[in-house]
Amino acid sequence: MNVGSSSGGDEPEVMMDVNTTPLIDVMLVLIVMLIITIPIQLHSVNLDMPPPAPPIENPKEPVIHTVLIDFDGKVYWDENEMPNHQAVEAKLAEVAAEADQAEVHIKPNKLAEYGAVAAVMASAQRLGVKKMGMVGNEQYVK
Repeated sequence: MNVGSSSGGDEPEVMMDVNTTPLIDVMLVLIVMLIITIPIQLHSVNLDMPPPAPPIENPKEPVIHTVLIDFDGKVYWDENEMPNHQAVEAKLAEVAAEADQAEVHIKPNKLAEYGAVAAVMASAQRLGVKKMGMVGNEQYVK
């Protein structure tokens, strides 16, 4: 706010503005003190976990069936050539019917067509094979 005479004399007008610099300094000091004094929040959740299960003394070896898909589309079940896709589906149905399913490892040749591999995988999924995996992927790494 400026207060002064409007008479137009040679005397300069008096400035009546509030100096806010000390107020800002005091506010910054108060904020720093507040930040320092706030206790550290620990975001932890206490859980009551069950005790660990005892280890199995004689774990049985898993049954593994290997499905090889050759470059020309021939399918081999545990190194035995399958005559057609229906024979492969019959073997997959046997695995799916077991209470404790065996693992089915699908190992396609590097030059095998995608359609042959996809047909075996789709059949396994449709028939309900739960433990299925692709093996031999290291051949694709250059």
